[in-house]
Amino acid sequence: MTTARENDESAAPVQPATVPPTAEDPLAEAGSELIGGPIGRRATTGRRGWWNPLRVLALVAIGMFALGMVQKVPCYDSGWFFGANDQYTHACYSDIPHLFFARGFADDLVPYFDHIPDATSGGMGFLEYPVLTGLFMEIASWFTPHGSDLVHREQVYWLVNAAMLLICAVVTVVAVARTHRRRPWDGLLVALSPAFALTATINWDLLAVALTAVGMLMWARSRPVAAGVLIGLATAAKLYPVLLLGPLLLLCLRAGRMRAYWKAFGGAAVAWLVVNVPVMVFAWDGWEKFYTYSQSRGVDFGSLWLIISQQTGDPLDGANAYAIALMLLMCAGIAALILYAPRRPRFAQVGFLVVAAFILTNKVYSPQYVLWLIPLAALARPRWRDFLVWQACEVMYFLGIWMYLAYTTGGNNKGLPEGGYDFAIALHLLGTLYLCAVIVRDVLMAERDPVRQDGSDDPSGGVLDGARDVFVLGRRAHQPRHAAQFTSGYVEWGRENADA
Repeated sequence: MTTARENDESAAPVQPATVPPTAEDPLAEAGSELIGGPIGRRATTGRRGWWNPLRVLALVAIGMFALGMVQKVPCYDSGWFFGANDQYTHACYSDIPHLFFARGFADDLVPYFDHIPDATSGGMGFLEYPVLTGLFMEIASWFTPHGSDLVHREQVYWLVNAAMLLICAVVTVVAVARTHRRRPWDGLLVALSPAFALTATINWDLLAVALTAVGMLMWARSRPVAAGVLIGLATAAKLYPVLLLGPLLLLCLRAGRMRAYWKAFGGAAVAWLVVNVPVMVFAWDGWEKFYTYSQSRGVDFGSLWLIISQQTGDPLDGANAYAIALMLLMCAGIAALILYAPRRPRFAQVGFLVVAAFILTNKVYSPQYVLWLIPLAALARPRWRDFLVWQACEVMYFLGIWMYLAYTTGGNNKGLPEGGYDFAIALHLLGTLYLCAVIVRDVLMAERDPVRQDGSDDPSGGVLDGARDVFVLGRRAHQPRHAAQFTSGYVEWGRENADA
């Protein structure tokens, strides 16, 4: 005889099991031997208990961020001024302490409104960052003590910014973990990323990264207005998040979900305007500095154009036109992929591709730009092998740029010469292209996509998830299966986990 409770439990549908990475990723399974082997069949990997995935991932992110701060200790101890180029030989450079003085924060100048003396700013005149990033920098300066000891104040300013950026890092990891409901452990790719730890405190990019990650989480939860607002705020902190609206338009067009898209677009436009219009109205010269500087700056570190310039001796004065033309060409390819692919690509896949295209064609590819791609990579291609191949290339470039600057500023021919630096640039460009190629293959051969192998369609797609195509230029594949149609292995694993 069964009880009513047992009848209720037997009638209830089996909840989709959380996908343990050691069950589907050979590299994760092999690496798990360091901590006792793959997860057991009856282990709890869902939300029950204190040690749920989100708490574990947050703690791992904090630990890795702390290691990244420790890596900056040689520079911190001397206030980033110990010798002519030691901050490069120790690979611990950061823009944050230098710009505290060079952009007027040490003198309590208001960003965008107060002109920075040329002797301080090197002729920059105004802060060359978007408005929300400028506000972030200004808030950090409020918590930095006044005094005559500039070196100490710069140390404190870096620490305050690091604490604020740590919050952004944790938010990013948690948002990625929650975007794919059944795959929270994909957030471990972000939390354990070596490039994430090494570059987190070079600049203020993590603010835009965190806002973008939460925006994508809101889209995955079918909340387009909230998603748009967060993407608009992210664009007010860094330009790249607005690029996500391009592939999203085509995905919604293909799926017939244009109403949701226009809600997201409207939310993004309103949020960006609310942040920017007050500064535009009252401090136009300061506001436009970011945009004029981006256009006028020459070919810079880490870019394809720098390799060409250094190898040919041509300063490439037309680099802006070349970069725009190549970017448009790559975007046209991504658009064709979205509309012609046999099965509609996932949002994270084409999001990664369009941001990668922007970085690859840009006049500068700074080390911290990798932060823009890491959360997107974890959602687009959650496989440790490919992720670590790419990360190895980025870490090599991280070391390469500082050794090159040590060579060019030290006056002792110690470091990485121009040819070696060009090789380092090529390595991290090729690493990014490799990950792009793997993602394109997943789009064209959906059965190779790790996220779709269990029957899912687009877990980060929100209203796109499971939607039928209404506009396709190519030959349409079978309609997407719903996420409830999992493979038998995962269903069995879920039942066992529910009984445990």
